[in-house]
Amino acid sequence: MPSFAAKLIAWQKQHGRHDLPWQGTREPYAIWLSEIMLQQTQVATVIPYYNRFLARFPDVAALAAAPLDEVLRLWSGLGYYSRARNLHQAAQAVVDAHGGRFPRRFEDVAALPGVGRSTAAAICVFSYGARHAILDGNVKRVLARLRGVKGYPGEKKVADRLWREAEKLLPRRGIQAYTQGLMDLGAAVCTRGKPRCGDCPLRGTCVALRRGWVAGLPAPRPRKPLPHKRTTLLVLTRAGEVLLEKRPPSGIWGGLWCLPEVARNSDLAAYCLKRFGVHVLEVESLPTLAHGFTHFSLDIRPLHLRVSALVPQAAEPGVTWLPLEDARGAAIPTPVRRILASL
Repeated sequence: MPSFAAKLIAWQKQHGRHDLPWQGTREPYAIWLSEIMLQQTQVATVIPYYNRFLARFPDVAALAAAPLDEVLRLWSGLGYYSRARNLHQAAQAVVDAHGGRFPRRFEDVAALPGVGRSTAAAICVFSYGARHAILDGNVKRVLARLRGVKGYPGEKKVADRLWREAEKLLPRRGIQAYTQGLMDLGAAVCTRGKPRCGDCPLRGTCVALRRGWVAGLPAPRPRKPLPHKRTTLLVLTRAGEVLLEKRPPSGIWGGLWCLPEVARNSDLAAYCLKRFGVHVLEVESLPTLAHGFTHFSLDIRPLHLRVSALVPQAAEPGVTWLPLEDARGAAIPTPVRRILASL
């Protein structure tokens, strides 16, 4: 075993993480669930969501059979909601194409919706002890510094170089401790800001440390002006209930229940009468909320509309009235939950 891998494995056994909820199992369903949640999300944030998900959906069949609304409700607040939709689709694929048994072949795991190369590798490593390289955000940072790889890892040529390095460094044995060690090292020692190089077991072979490149590797995403958008959301309340409508299946907050979105300077009375069959009695402006996404920032202007119902009419598909407390617990985006909490 190369001294690099031996040092990393020894460090992980002594200093790495050993008490995470998904570390006490080799059940691929539980490990897959954790790996999807950990995409672009910190461990501390994931843990309570993971525990709730596993309690509600203890196996892949239970997840596949659940309504998407229930999956999104439990995911609400974790962000990047396409992960939840892909999770549901992947569970159904496991049931339909693999007889409800999580696949063992790397290619089959990687082909599941929302998985891909690095996540599939992690699932196969921790479930089956298979020998595959991973390359999540933490590992990219560790390898870029260790091997002196310049450039932004989001660029193909840089990513290809990092994948080659990751493959070359794989040990013949101890793959699970090695893989966990890479992730733990990136999370706790080789951090983006204020890395603890003095505590790193790999400091003797780190190119970036030797050449004074630690602060500059990996290179950050090329800075571009972040688009700034604005929207208006309507908080229609009536007799202790609030109106929610379902978002389209794709795009931001895809498939979630949300407050109706309208163009600025719309004729609110006419819009609400035509779409929801209600008269607007009173309009109140609520404080503007700022919300950030990966590719743009959004200012949300909520308008609280107290309304009265007209004679019963056919309900519009994807629209529902819910008691305020029930709405706060529905599959809604975080900004909508904050708006409803302010009422």
